[in-house]
Order: sequence, then structure tokens, then C-alpha cells
Amino acid sequence: MGQYKTQEEAEAAGVYVRKVQSFVKREGRLTKGQANAIENNWSEMGLEHQNGLLDFNQVFGRTAPVVLEIGFGMGKSLVEMAKNAPDHDYIGIEVHRPGVGACLMEAEEQGVTNLRVFEHDAVEVLADCVPDSSLARVQLFFPDPWHKKRHHKRRIVQPEFVQKLRGKLAIGGVFHMATDWENYAEHMLEVMSDAEGYQNQSVSNDYVPRPDHRPLTKFEQRGHRLGHGVWDLMFERVK
Repeated sequence: MGQYKTQEEAEAAGVYVRKVQSFVKREGRLTKGQANAIENNWSEMGLEHQNGLLDFNQVFGRTAPVVLEIGFGMGKSLVEMAKNAPDHDYIGIEVHRPGVGACLMEAEEQGVTNLRVFEHDAVEVLADCVPDSSLARVQLFFPDPWHKKRHHKRRIVQPEFVQKLRGKLAIGGVFHMATDWENYAEHMLEVMSDAEGYQNQSVSNDYVPRPDHRPLTKFEQRGHRLGHGVWDLMFERVK
């Protein structure tokens, strides 16, 4: 906690401190706009892990296909997707509080109402808050590649994780991944090709063209100009 004696003191000073297992993770300061967006919109758009299993019909006040995104960053593309697909409902999960604030600020500016967010660990949210067989799509776009070989085991796409995730997808639901690291793309393809109960939607049995529902990010446009690749993988739950 550094110079602050309590969590309350730290938060009052505008420093966001989060305990993650055995270590303390210090988040960057929120901008005033991000802090205001959380204060103004959390009661309407925020979801709490501690509240347990969700009823999506109750959360959104309607019945619609639900898309869940893990690690939405600053949320710009997630808000754009929600705005472009008003007949779907979206849930975003992000542990970085400034990103949560930025996402809520963007949603407020765009008048998006079919979006809810968690500020919590995605694995715990999936386990404790998402009903089985309830999701139309799970999105994992540009996750941390942990590019050093000794860190590959930290990558989120691992056999155990993708089976837990499969239980949350409806039959016919899709796990959509995207990465700009070719080595991680190869790792994703290997894990998913071996995973029971999934079928690759790629006609060539590897990668798919970027689907229309995934917005092209500025980062990606810059990468294309520099000749960098981006790989999309879409695997459907078949059993």
C-alpha cells in the first residue's frame, strides 16, 4: 500500500490498488472522464462477480443472443460492436480499471445500452457468473502473447481453459480469437484443433478472414500498412 495505511486512503488519493492472489497490482490513475463514467454508469452497466450466477434476461430486460468479450482493453471496438448489433447483448470483462472507465465513457457517448461490464478476473467470472450453454459467442482479441517461450504456459488459450469455456457456449456458439503474433496463432490453432467438442469454421482448417463483426482497430490498420499479419480463429461448439 506504500504511503497509504488503508485501501480507503489509497482510493481517496486517487490511486487504485487491487489485490490479486498474493501480490498487489497497482493500476494507473483514472482520468477525470473515466472516473465520472464509472460513477455515472456503474449502477446501470456494471456487473459484480460477488453477485454470482447471472440471468441474462433479467440483466438486459429481454431475450437476445449474448456475446462475451474477455479483456476488452479500452473498450472502443466492444462499444462499436454493441452499437452495430442492437439485436445482440454484450458483456465485457476487463481487470484494468482505466479501461473499464474508458469503455463506459465511450458507451455513454455512443448511447449504447446493450452492454454490461465486469471489472474482475475472466476465469472467475466464467466459473461463477455465466450460466452453462448460455453464450452465442466468446471473443478474445489480441490477448497478451507472453512471447518468451518460458512464459507460454501463461497464455490464456490452454486446453483446460477452452474446455471450461466450451461449457458456457451454447451448442453452435463460437469461440472467436484474434492475435497479431503468428506464434500465438499457431499455439491457438494447435490447442483448439485438439480440443474435444469444437469444430474449426475455417474452410482450410486453419484461420478465417476477419469477420465483419470484428472492427478493424487503428493498431491493426497500422500493422497492415507495415505488412504485419493478424490471424482470426473461429471454433464452433458442436457438442
